[in-house]
Amino acid sequence: MATPEERIAELGLALPDLAAPVAAYVPTVRTGDHVYVSGQLPFVEGELPATGKVGAEIDPETAQELAARCALNGIAAVRAELGDLARVTRVVKLVGFVASSPDFTGQPGVINGASELVGKVFGDAGVHARSAVGVAALPLNAPVEVEMIVEAR
Repeated sequence: MATPEERIAELGLALPDLAAPVAAYVPTVRTGDHVYVSGQLPFVEGELPATGKVGAEIDPETAQELAARCALNGIAAVRAELGDLARVTRVVKLVGFVASSPDFTGQPGVINGASELVGKVFGDAGVHARSAVGVAALPLNAPVEVEMIVEAR
């Protein structure tokens, strides 16, 4: 059975370096068997590939790809905390925030990008509870942000 790192490689992806926080917080906090991952923006090599509101400047398909990038960044934060993604026993919850134009209501479809990547990487352990929330704005004018909670051994 493939490890999460092997699945990431099979998807043609690579875990990025851990993104530096953009404010006064840490990327992860571990308490007991749980790792809480701070909200991750869709940084690629330290830059946001797109900015703006979904439903206005950003189309839903692009936003879905950016949500997947947020999840990949979150997975990188989990690996930095645990040292090995094989220690993840369950992705408990994923929360996605979508900077939305006033009439945009497709937040669940956008956050599917993150959920689907997590499922591909962690298999059955990646099935999670979730919220997809439309917001007026996100830090740095990012279109999406994703946070997660994982259980680990």
